[in-house]
Amino acid sequence: MNARIFIGWDSREDIAYQVCSRSLAAHSSLPLEIYALKQKELSERGLYRRPKDPLASTEFTYTRFLVPTLTDFRGWAMFVDCDFLFTADIAELFSLVDERYAVMCVHHDYKPTETKKMDGAVQTVYPRKNWSSLILWNCAHPANRILDADAVNSQTAAFLHRFMWLPDELIGELPGTWNWLEGWNARPAQGLPKGIHFTRGGPWFDQWQHVDYADLWLSTASTLSSNRG
Repeated sequence: MNARIFIGWDSREDIAYQVCSRSLAAHSSLPLEIYALKQKELSERGLYRRPKDPLASTEFTYTRFLVPTLTDFRGWAMFVDCDFLFTADIAELFSLVDERYAVMCVHHDYKPTETKKMDGAVQTVYPRKNWSSLILWNCAHPANRILDADAVNSQTAAFLHRFMWLPDELIGELPGTWNWLEGWNARPAQGLPKGIHFTRGGPWFDQWQHVDYADLWLSTASTLSSNRG
């Protein structure tokens, strides 16, 4: 089985995408099909037509909800923000898929206190914040049929990021280790989180090189440089 993975891509953070992709491949026992969700390309295909949103902190704020459309509403796929570093085999995560659910995610209760994140982007607080930063999509689930390109281009941010097209019983829960929030979740007593999420800002920004697990991210980034050399 190939694991289909869609990674949010932002023109300001290509290095974050590259490191996320590398960390997935480095640990995976499954063949991976990795796709960069590039807003410009999706716009050129006519799939993304939203006007610029001043509150959108990344270029993939909304494009993640096109995953069912991009898979032709077939099978399972994963979406993940680019600001992740994976330390474990993604096959473990895909082994948790449950056909009862339309989506599966970590059910965070995240209430950040910072007013800014990343490169000065506004930090907003809303219900189910960061639930949509890593999603296992059951693309074929009938409840996701409503989420066609027209819906993604017209529905509100709240409707999309809070999974408001779904009743709660169709939103499955994943273990928190797969979306461990740097600066919010406590470091585990042993081992590493399986998915480290630099949601406030990551080591690709000079001012964020002090954060937990920055050394691991920088080590992975260095393998990109050495391979290119």
